[in-house]
Amino acid sequence: MTHSPPAAESSPAGLIKSIAAAIRRERERAGLSLTELARRAGLAKSTLSQLESGTGNPSVETIWALGMALGVPFSRLVEPTRPRTRLIRAGEGPATRSQESDYTATLLSSCPPSARRDLYRITAEPGAPLDSRPHQPGTVEHVVLSTGRALVGPLESPVELHPGDYLAYPGDAPHTFAALTPATTAVFAMEHP
Repeated sequence: MTHSPPAAESSPAGLIKSIAAAIRRERERAGLSLTELARRAGLAKSTLSQLESGTGNPSVETIWALGMALGVPFSRLVEPTRPRTRLIRAGEGPATRSQESDYTATLLSSCPPSARRDLYRITAEPGAPLDSRPHQPGTVEHVVLSTGRALVGPLESPVELHPGDYLAYPGDAPHTFAALTPATTAVFAMEHP
């Protein structure tokens, strides 16, 4: 028997509540004050306070910045608790949208403590690319393009991918994902050191 995430956790309000609890948990685990974490992540203290109280709506970029400042993978901040067997139907799951481009990352599976990888489904539309800052040193990203076409990889030398193409590149250097056709989708795996 398979299970979908509880409706409360997969709804936008449930995801925001889950993210709020994760940010607070990881900040306290790291022994950081709101002020210090906000400074390290380049956020206003009031913004971080709203995020922790569940009244903010963080973008992909904000969650990445918080993950970097806390020294944890993006997935640790967005993944709700899960049963051992898990089914995520297309269009479901904890989705986070970019504020800079038409790009959505849906966490499919995060790495358990004994592993070092996260798995995402990406949906993107043509327009502004998602240019990402370097992640933790040693991070490697793997992508398989599912539909459409996209320019993906290191910012200085992205590669045009077609359905079925696979690319691995350093995630600890500036990199990009730019959809070239409507309804572009991909599966990403991120290896963490």
